[in-house]
Amino acid sequence: MSRFTLSSPPKTLKKWQLTIISAITGILLSLAWPLNGFSPILLFAFLPLLYVENYIISNPYSFSKYAAFRYSYLSFLIWNILTTWWIWNSTEIGGVLAILLNSAFMSLTFQVFHFVHKKLYDGSRGIYALIPLWITFEYLHLDWDLSWPWLNLGNGFASFHKWIQWYEYTGTFGGTTWILLSNILIFDLVHSFYNKKASIKSKIITRVITPIVIIVPIVISFVIYYQTEDKGEKASIVVGQPNIDPYKEQYELSVDQSINRNLEVTKPLLNDKTNFLILPESTLQEDIEENQIENSESILRLETLLIKYPKLSILVGASTYKVYKKDEPLTQTARKFPNTDIFYDSYNTALFIQKGEKTQTYHKSKLVPGVEKMPFPKLLSPLQKFAFDLGGTVSSYGINKSRTVFFSEDHKFGLAPAICYESIYGEFMSRYVRNGANIFAIITNDGWWGDTPGHKQHFIYATLRAIENRRSIARSANTGISGFFNQRGDIIEETKYWVPDALQYNVPANTELTFYVKHGDYLGKMFSFISFFMILTTIVKAIIKRQKKTSK
Repeated sequence: MSRFTLSSPPKTLKKWQLTIISAITGILLSLAWPLNGFSPILLFAFLPLLYVENYIISNPYSFSKYAAFRYSYLSFLIWNILTTWWIWNSTEIGGVLAILLNSAFMSLTFQVFHFVHKKLYDGSRGIYALIPLWITFEYLHLDWDLSWPWLNLGNGFASFHKWIQWYEYTGTFGGTTWILLSNILIFDLVHSFYNKKASIKSKIITRVITPIVIIVPIVISFVIYYQTEDKGEKASIVVGQPNIDPYKEQYELSVDQSINRNLEVTKPLLNDKTNFLILPESTLQEDIEENQIENSESILRLETLLIKYPKLSILVGASTYKVYKKDEPLTQTARKFPNTDIFYDSYNTALFIQKGEKTQTYHKSKLVPGVEKMPFPKLLSPLQKFAFDLGGTVSSYGINKSRTVFFSEDHKFGLAPAICYESIYGEFMSRYVRNGANIFAIITNDGWWGDTPGHKQHFIYATLRAIENRRSIARSANTGISGFFNQRGDIIEETKYWVPDALQYNVPANTELTFYVKHGDYLGKMFSFISFFMILTTIVKAIIKRQKKTSK
């Protein structure tokens, strides 16, 4: 490929003009985002920003070293604000920090790309470095204390799920690769029209490859979509949406009142054939001690249902805690009861209740930074009293080290109890499948965000997990949207927002493993490896070049 320098734009552009061009990328990304956006815009949304970056390279003496960061920060700030502003509804400080920091992480990635593009390739072909570097950012962003992968590019096609059925092979990183490669090829295509020096062969190759890269994955996806059918024996599942206001009611209702609100909507759908009743995150607000879990008033009340419905198992969200014995080793998240030497851990928990069996627990493990988890605890523990207070916690919850699967009595069905935020993590969810899950059960409480794009985006992201794993999904939301997804990612049935409701569906339980389940985020690992050596080579080359200049 030739150097990406357009030959026909104005010889000089004003800084304000470059600012406007950069802002267009942020607007395009926002217009593409689910649920109401038009996702195909993602395939060319980066073009304005790539133009600005190319202009900076072409005019090196007119810009500072960090110009790419400044211009891209505007793009990504606009994108983050317009798509995730709703975080403000749950935590003002947390919302502002999430938007500012996530925009900064994206811009830092773009600045590193600019550095590699300029130094390693001297402006030619280096534009392709954006793909491994951006995917490395998204991959690393999945698993650290400030994890917030909500805007990972591959998520953007969640509402166009018929276009991305090949996610069962690549996961969302395949989508990110497709989006960035399409942007680069379209940029190159535009360049070929203006570059009089480009060879005819180069122009023909560009004009042939670009539509192939864009169209072929869509065609393949439709072929997969219409050849894919739900597989597996069916489990009768009821999901409840009690619609308990998380701000005004959740912590004020008694144990009986809370359970009654859930059973009012779900009990009419239960029968002798029902296998699972799924109730939302934080349904039980009793603060259940796990060492005494069978004596819990909430558990005893729910167990009465098991007498009437012999096949029934209940998955329900709860707040629990564990008290440590005197000589028992403590976790990093252990807290101390005031004025005592007794330590305990608090959990956001999924409880699994079966007749004649000990109640099983799963503790939410992907915690929301600043809300459920104190980031970098060793560094920031002195600031813990200033942590964002959402749902009554200002400390870090305890977590599970592995993905627990809840099995029916006959072991035909294995439920993956994903709690809220966990459902946006691809490989994390696939680990449930490796442990035997053949149905995903997502329990959540999306009312913190109000009637905003937040709960709608969270709902539609479930379609990505259905495709990656080819697992049916039963989703129970307190005040968001409850529903069922089939193994192609289609929405089978859904509730309305802020309306007490319940749904029943016979959910197929697929036992086959997809390529993605077997291999996980291999694209993220591969591109991270490439990025490491690319950055290392760029640094070494820059040092050698500087030494040569110094020696002269």
